[in-house]
Amino acid sequence: MRERVIYSIPSLYRDSFRVKAYLFGQGEKALCIVGSMRGNEYQQLYIASQMVQRLKALEEQGQLTDGVEIMVVPSVNPSSMNVGKRFWATDNTDINRMFPGYDLGETTQRIAAGVFQVVSQYRSGIQLASYYMPGTFSPHVRMMRTGFENLDKARDFGLPYIVLRTPRPYDTTTLNYNWQIWETDAYSLYSTTTDRIDVASAGLLVRSMERFMVKNGILRGTAEDCAPARLIERWTLFPLRPEVSGLYRSLVDTGSHVEAGQPCAQIYDPCTGTLLETLHAPKSGIIFFQHDAPLVYAYTAALKLLPDEAGSLSEADVD
Repeated sequence: MRERVIYSIPSLYRDSFRVKAYLFGQGEKALCIVGSMRGNEYQQLYIASQMVQRLKALEEQGQLTDGVEIMVVPSVNPSSMNVGKRFWATDNTDINRMFPGYDLGETTQRIAAGVFQVVSQYRSGIQLASYYMPGTFSPHVRMMRTGFENLDKARDFGLPYIVLRTPRPYDTTTLNYNWQIWETDAYSLYSTTTDRIDVASAGLLVRSMERFMVKNGILRGTAEDCAPARLIERWTLFPLRPEVSGLYRSLVDTGSHVEAGQPCAQIYDPCTGTLLETLHAPKSGIIFFQHDAPLVYAYTAALKLLPDEAGSLSEADVD
């Protein structure tokens, strides 16, 4: 294992800002794994750290294929994590909306440019991503439909779901999108949580990345058999939206199966405790995503249901 600073900025009042990477093997730049990019992505940082430990052990055991290099970047934004801010502490901008970056621009544009110059050299890229809404997910692979997506290789992770979505204008400045445009096979992996550590889900994603590396000749070994992944178009996920705001109480677990008409969540008046609304499953299926903040706003997607059978919503209906 080798440690390398892939980007740094001097600071007037503190130590320099540094983005560190850990490299394994030497040769063709085969795979780059990027962990947390936002200051509350503790689960993503934890998964990346566990991947560093696993690759270190595999390298010592001689399990890396000859002539390949793997790089893990645990955190692109350690400064925001240090002060408990989701976005860049000075101006509240999001590094993952700045790619491919601009080396003469604002601070987050410069960070994105410096990091992308390095990570874009790799044949495949994995981002440990988080959702813009607070909540828990069923673990899955997510890809953008750019014309460069590789669904066959996405199945190599062995995760149960692959979510495919059409990019919107704001997606064109994300790492995943630019990786694909610059001809890197890019995949976003979603764990169950973001701002708290889920050890079991982290272990699942570490094993899935190891399986991907075995299937693609980066690691020696045999990949375990997995059930075929279900390909999901984003608009097949049915949102359950409350008509009122209030305290949110879940009645089901993320990843659990529910029947049509089953109560899934309740909304209470935050001052009187009066039950205002109960959200019911419109059809049978899997709870794919669930809001997990104490308060929920009216008409926000509090849950997303993956139906047992394909639904009929349009893409415009699902946000």
